[in-house]
Amino acid sequence: MSEGKIDFTEQQIDFIQRQRVARLATSDASGRPTLVPICYAFDGRYFYSPLDEKPKSVDARKLKRVRNIEARHEAALLIDQYADDWAQLGYLLIHGRAELAQPGDSLHAIALPLLRARYAQYQLMALENLPVIVITPERVRVWGPLFAQS
Repeated sequence: MSEGKIDFTEQQIDFIQRQRVARLATSDASGRPTLVPICYAFDGRYFYSPLDEKPKSVDARKLKRVRNIEARHEAALLIDQYADDWAQLGYLLIHGRAELAQPGDSLHAIALPLLRARYAQYQLMALENLPVIVITPERVRVWGPLFAQS
């Protein structure tokens, strides 16, 4: 996997851990974007998102996001929070390199307990049999009044 390292602040890490869903943007070989909501876990260095057993129209390994990652490794991950109290608005936009960790890979083994601890639904899914998307952050943009509060 890539070796980039972004040092997130404690406030940013807390925000990342409190949110339950993110949006993953990838693009195909021609640059056409795809955006999907994902479940994720973060270990302070990498973001992980499983190819899970939720119903899908195609085999998990043939999903558009998987094909896009295989064609181009650039990805963006948007983690955001909306509130009617606009003083609580905020987002982190993470640009990075997306790769697929296959079963047996060391990052795949790291990802599974993190994902299962975060989402009870993954306790009963055979995540060991499917790749995990691993995103290595390269740049981060932080926005919102939420982050201006200290």
